[in-house]
Amino acid sequence: MKRVLLLIGSVLSFGLLVALIPYSSSQLQSSIASAPQSLAVDPVVLRGLQSQYKGLKKQLAQFAPHQHYILVDTARNHLYIKRSQEIVLDAIASTGSGVVLDKPGEGNTQWVFDTPRGEFTVQSKLTHPAWVKPDWAFIEEGLMVPKNPADRVEQGVLGDYALGFGKGYFIHGTLYTRLLGKNVTHGCIRLNDDDLKSVYQLARVGTPIMIF
Repeated sequence: MKRVLLLIGSVLSFGLLVALIPYSSSQLQSSIASAPQSLAVDPVVLRGLQSQYKGLKKQLAQFAPHQHYILVDTARNHLYIKRSQEIVLDAIASTGSGVVLDKPGEGNTQWVFDTPRGEFTVQSKLTHPAWVKPDWAFIEEGLMVPKNPADRVEQGVLGDYALGFGKGYFIHGTLYTRLLGKNVTHGCIRLNDDDLKSVYQLARVGTPIMIF
């Protein structure tokens, strides 16, 4: 009975994510079929769980935004644009590395280069953005932090477009396309040129962004 309850909990937890992550019913059944024999359940119980899963999936679909919305899976490094349950764009991305950098002269304070998780919205849309390099960009390279603000500006490294979603985080392009699909950024979300253009065209200020 304990194993059945654990399996029910797993199925229900998965149902909460199904509106976010593309996952087919056949994949679910395949996963169940390949489970260890120690987790096998009675066929009647299994059919009941599958029925609950379908019902929960239908209920969750009613809460999905009817406008375009952006999903970012930081574990798989994928960015999706969806409308209701339709996947409009599936793009390989790069997200935060999780690297920690000490702030010099500030005790135990640190920068943590991670992509924030949670619910956000597109707050700004920029064309031909310039990167205003923060302090950590210089410290990381062993350079002195410049006093002249103009020395912080670097052109041509963010691609043709950038979409801001708060606190200095952006969806933008990259010069290092070979690193897409890896956790290598300082917290922003990188895309290749074509996918970035699609996101810029499909999203508007106010478009929901969900990062997990």
